[in-house]
Amino acid sequence: MNITPENPAPFEEVNISLESYSADLDSVSISWFVNGKNVFSGMGKKSLSLSAPAAGAESSVVARIAFPDGEVELRTTLKPSVFTMLWQTKDSYVPPFYKGKALPTAGNTIKVVAMPEIKRGGAIVNPKTMTYAWKIDYSNDQAGSGYGKNYFIFDNDFLENSNNITVRTSTTDQKYSAEGSVNIRTTKPKIMFYKKDAKMGTIFERAISDGHKIEGSATLEAVPYFISPNNPLHPFLSWTWFINDSPVSLPQISKNSIPLKAEEGVSGTARIRLRIENTEQIFQTAEKEINVEF
Repeated sequence: MNITPENPAPFEEVNISLESYSADLDSVSISWFVNGKNVFSGMGKKSLSLSAPAAGAESSVVARIAFPDGEVELRTTLKPSVFTMLWQTKDSYVPPFYKGKALPTAGNTIKVVAMPEIKRGGAIVNPKTMTYAWKIDYSNDQAGSGYGKNYFIFDNDFLENSNNITVRTSTTDQKYSAEGSVNIRTTKPKIMFYKKDAKMGTIFERAISDGHKIEGSATLEAVPYFISPNNPLHPFLSWTWFINDSPVSLPQISKNSIPLKAEEGVSGTARIRLRIENTEQIFQTAEKEINVEF
């Protein structure tokens, strides 16, 4: 008896099929019973589709096979559970009040937390009292698996743009189990420019786009989204500013911002370019350039 998916969610469609290497199931009568009720019968009816019950409920499924020399019964019980998996990067920078998620880049450390909701006797089983079998990219991770290990920490692969994390959790008596999977994609660090006001600080509400007009003097602040370490002024991060391809030297303490001033009576366009490199992670590099008018 094959069950797909093996650990269904509440009300999820489940397919149950029969397979035999010693008998011809196409030539015998097969009857299916769900919670004692005959729901499907016929010659060679080797599969049944049904919806899983609600969370905490159970459905008993019986397949009764009428062989010439006697009947054979196969039984299973569907015990669906709610399964949630959450993940976060441990060292990916986003600016204050950013409403999105800090995304992982190459070489980031990622933590995945399993949150199963398995009901037994009307009560939810404590996740810390269950066993967990973790897989990364479909390979078992013995060190990360075990009793009470409802979280998994790994460093993503430099050569892959995503990692698949799967976990199967079971109660210690093996009567209840659940399974979850999540695919975590990596991204590349990116730079956004913002205006830095002397009174209001950095204006995060609107990023500066190509063709920005400089009137008098202004300060541009660069924000490297998703780069690590998650402190943009960390010594590991090398900042190199260019104006019209000429490097600009800035104080170490303010390397994330560049002051600009338009000379009176002069107009034109200048190209501002910034390159940020993580000296400890060769795959973490971001570059951005814009033209400003004055």
